[in-house]
Amino acid sequence: MGQRPVSIQIQRSVPNEVRALGANNSCGSPPYRRPIAARANTAPNSASDHSGTADNHHAGGGDHGAAGGDQRSCDATETDSPCKSRHLDLVFIIDSSRSVRPGEFEKVKIFLADMVDTLGVGSDATRVAVVNYASTVKLEFLLGDHFNKPDMKKAISRIEPLAAGTMTGLAIKTAVTEAFTEQSGARPRSRNIAKVAIIVTDGRPQDQVEEVSAAARASGIEIYAVGVDRADMRSLQLMASVPLDDHVFYVETYGVIEKLTSKFRETLCGLDPCTTGHECEHICVNSNASYHCKCRNGYILNADKKTCALKQVKVEVVEDPCKCEARLAFQKQTQAAVQQLTAKLADVSGRIERLENMVGRA
Repeated sequence: MGQRPVSIQIQRSVPNEVRALGANNSCGSPPYRRPIAARANTAPNSASDHSGTADNHHAGGGDHGAAGGDQRSCDATETDSPCKSRHLDLVFIIDSSRSVRPGEFEKVKIFLADMVDTLGVGSDATRVAVVNYASTVKLEFLLGDHFNKPDMKKAISRIEPLAAGTMTGLAIKTAVTEAFTEQSGARPRSRNIAKVAIIVTDGRPQDQVEEVSAAARASGIEIYAVGVDRADMRSLQLMASVPLDDHVFYVETYGVIEKLTSKFRETLCGLDPCTTGHECEHICVNSNASYHCKCRNGYILNADKKTCALKQVKVEVVEDPCKCEARLAFQKQTQAAVQQLTAKLADVSGRIERLENMVGRA
C-alpha cells in the first residue's frame, strides 16, 4: 500500500487493517466524527495472518484540540452520559515502559478514568482491573477490588510508571493467569459474562506475543490493541481479536488517546436485541445481549418460546343437585360467553399495545 502524505495539520490516515472502533452507534449518541491522527509511514505491507481481507482505508481531515492544553486529572467529572454497557470483566493492560514519558502516562490514566466514567460499573455490572507492565508486570487492582467509579478512579490516579523494557507477552499471560481468574473477581464461565482486554502500548514487544495472545483468545478473552506513536503495527495485529478492523486502533500521540473513549463506548455498549430485531410474537425482554419472549395477559408461550397461544380457560360446571337441565345449560352458555369476551379483550389489548409502540417509535 502506498504512503499517504501528511500535511502540516494532523490528518487521519489509517492503514488497511485499522479503522475507528464501533462503526455502528449502539447507544443512541451522535456518530463519532472527530478525526484521530495516525502516522501514514507506519502502515504494514500486508494484513495479519489471522485476519480476513482488509477493507480499503478511510481518510478524513480536520483539526483536533491541542494535546498540550489538557490539564484534567484522573478525578475529572463525567463529560459523557454513561450508557448501559454490556456486563463485562474488563482488564486494561497498559505499557509504562521507558519510552512512555511521565506526561504521556498521565494521558493514559485520564483515558482509563474516562472509560470508567462511560461504563456501567458494579459488582453485578462491569468489573474493571488494571495490569501495568514494562520489564516486569504489576497488578494494580483486580476485578474484585472496586465496584464503584470513585474508588476505581482513585486507584487509577495512584498508578505509577514502571519504566525499563516492554514485556507485552508477559503482561498478557499475567492477565490471563492472574487477572481473569475467579479468585481475582472474574465471574464464572457459566454466567456468560464477556471477558475483554484492552492493551495500550507505544512500542515493539521485547518478547513473543503471538502464541500467548492466541491462547488468551482461545480461552474466550476478546482483545483490543491500541497502538500509539512508535507502536509496531504487526504486533498489534498479532495480539488483537478478529476482525482486526474492529479490534486494532492506532493514534498519533498520547495527546489524543482519550478521544478513543467514544469509540470504545460505542463498541462496549451492548446493543438491545429487542430494538435491532427479534422473533417474539408479543413481548421481547432484553437480557444482557440476548433476549427472551413473553406473552400478553390471557396468552401462554408456545413450545417454540417465540409465539403465543390463547390461554384455555377451564370450564367447570357444577351440576345442580336437582338435575335442572335448563339451569345447567344456562351456566354453560354464560361461561362460554365470558371466555369469548376474555379472548376478545386480550386481542384488543394487544392491538392497542402494538399501536402505542408504533406511535412511540414514530
